[in-house]
Amino acid sequence: MRLASYNVENLFERAKILNQTEWGIGADPDHRLFSGQKVLEEVAKLNALVARQIYSPSDKVEIARLMEALGLKERDESDFVILRRNRGKLVSRKYGALKVVANGRDDWIGWFELTTEAINEHATQNTARVIRNIDAQIMVVVEAENRPSLVMFNEQILYPIANWLYDHALLIDGNDSRGIDVGLFTRAPYAVDFMRSHVDDRVDGKLVFNRDCAEYHIPLPENRSLVILANHFKSKANDDKALRKKQAKRVREIYEHLRASNIDLIAVMGDLNDTPDSDPLAPLLRDGSDLKDASEIEGFDFAGRPGTWGDGDAKDKIDYILMSPSLFRLARGGGIYREGVWGGKDGTLFPHLPEITNAAQAASDHAAIYVDLDI
Repeated sequence: MRLASYNVENLFERAKILNQTEWGIGADPDHRLFSGQKVLEEVAKLNALVARQIYSPSDKVEIARLMEALGLKERDESDFVILRRNRGKLVSRKYGALKVVANGRDDWIGWFELTTEAINEHATQNTARVIRNIDAQIMVVVEAENRPSLVMFNEQILYPIANWLYDHALLIDGNDSRGIDVGLFTRAPYAVDFMRSHVDDRVDGKLVFNRDCAEYHIPLPENRSLVILANHFKSKANDDKALRKKQAKRVREIYEHLRASNIDLIAVMGDLNDTPDSDPLAPLLRDGSDLKDASEIEGFDFAGRPGTWGDGDAKDKIDYILMSPSLFRLARGGGIYREGVWGGKDGTLFPHLPEITNAAQAASDHAAIYVDLDI
């Protein structure tokens, strides 16, 4: 069995703000400067404010201020943000002024979301070529929009390119409003027996996972099961190392619970957004953990560089397959597949697919990681 993890950075649509050439500073059509990270922060603040049961006078002032800052003073849609309204009214717009008229959550139903745009068609096709070349029976897919997008990609993009497709595509929406969730592809003879979401897990009264720690149970011969814990930890944008460590601790707890339930074949997989020596990942890679990093497999193919993101430097090792001792003993090989990544300013740091002729056509900024198991 080949088991793989791949951050595809969305398949068909991605939040427009995330597609800007200059993530830090850019300009909208009216030539107003914006910070991409600032937009994400302000949308998150808006959604937190409008979720309150009662809007105080200061809440209303802040809601109006944030809406104006995001270009929503005159209409419900700006270049990067949309105000969705299903019932009731949040604001009035009269005489050039924006005023919050709702007094709380019960007065209206709606939310703020990021506008999306289509992913480069060539990039989507190159994502399929990467998946074809890896040829995994089971693949964790990080940053997929939703299950329909997985199914559509599988049937309409992957199949014509690979001449095969996955039998099952599974995904439960997580906690990220930008449409970056974790899912799973499987091919016969492997199928998911059952799955469990951890989107509602809390630590100190707060949701711990930005997306999910999706738990997939896959039956194997001889009445055994493989359990995959698919993850996408807090990113380093607007970094929160404490949250990332809480996520690692909670995954460790889930892992230990599975071990105590006599399940010995377990893989913690996905984009953990930190390096092996980092403090946030200590609960999984040190601190008494018996999980083994796939890179420790004898003969592991690093494809010339140690990292999995961007240029593949050591500081860019953020994608993982971590295995329980029993699963690690079944590993017969593994590696990093980075030919879907552009690599450097001119794409010359390492070989990439011949179909990738510029950075925009790259399948992803992430390389895929895989292991071969004797099951």
